[in-house]
Amino acid sequence: MKSIVFSIILMLSVPTNFKTQQLKYERVKTAYDEKSEAVFALLSKKTLSPQKLQLYFRAFKKEQILEIWAKNSDDKTFQLLKSYPVAASSGNLGPKRKQGDMQTPEGFYYIEKFNPISNFYLSLGINYPNASDKILGEKGNLGNDIYIHGAAMTVGCLPMTDDKIKEIYLLAVEAKNAGQYEIPVHIFPAKLTDNNLLELQKFVKSSNFIDYWSALKNGQNIDSEKFITFWRKLKEGYDIFEETHQLPKISVKSSGEYSIKK
Repeated sequence: MKSIVFSIILMLSVPTNFKTQQLKYERVKTAYDEKSEAVFALLSKKTLSPQKLQLYFRAFKKEQILEIWAKNSDDKTFQLLKSYPVAASSGNLGPKRKQGDMQTPEGFYYIEKFNPISNFYLSLGINYPNASDKILGEKGNLGNDIYIHGAAMTVGCLPMTDDKIKEIYLLAVEAKNAGQYEIPVHIFPAKLTDNNLLELQKFVKSSNFIDYWSALKNGQNIDSEKFITFWRKLKEGYDIFEETHQLPKISVKSSGEYSIKK
């Protein structure tokens, strides 16, 4: 009896090979058939090992860019691996606060789902709503299902086209297979340089911004300072990574505000 119990425990403790499981799906297999040679060549050029791969995704809504940064698990700092154009956008600058607002979220997230049979070819789901969104968003109406996915259409996601999502999905599979439990995804309204933050402060006074958010709030006046305060906090995380190429430590206060440290 003891030997049977031990065998069961041993079977349960053996980690599943995530890549092997993913390759059972036709679209993932196609992605590897078409993209693995180029992707692995890029990793080699950057002195990155698939067996040690860790990723960090950084998206900028205004510039419509998704950056993929990478490092080996025993490296201290990330290096830029590749930048991809985002194929379409919806909504406006500013965070997502409720279902149906067409907004792409802004804030600090991570990939929590791999969908190899997505309606948008392949997709990587982020953990929206996160702890901050649940406090600051519209209670009971936050929405969900925010993905980095194929195709070139969106109602709040980050679409990358079917061709590019094959590379991105493949990289994410390799990182998870190498042991990266959570792949961080930080989404910013723009590259948060000092000058760009000043431009954002001007933008929240514009009719384009005010009319859009006023319509979402059924004609109520919006508090532009709340957006600026939120973006300043995101900038703290942006600045730490720009300075160190290391991820900031992020937590959420009871108010919903991010707490960000080196």
